[in-house]
Amino acid sequence: MNKLLLVIIAGLLVYWIFRGYRETPLRPGEKRETSAEDMVRCAQCGVNLPKSESVIDGRGGFFCSQEHLRAHSSDKQRDPFVD
Repeated sequence: MNKLLLVIIAGLLVYWIFRGYRETPLRPGEKRETSAEDMVRCAQCGVNLPKSESVIDGRGGFFCSQEHLRAHSSDKQRDPFVD
């Protein structure tokens, strides 16, 4: 009987500890971030990245870096039929 009671108490203790780690409480006035950020594709190399980290050209194209923006614009100047 004592062993059964000890096992039940140990199980409840483990449950409360894991439940506490899983549910992190918020500070007063703090909100959980639930929205996801839009992802865009680099027009030069095709890598996906968050829109806030991308470099945007004047025509609405997205690039992962300034170097890819320059490379893409120099490619367009050499061959105007490349999309």
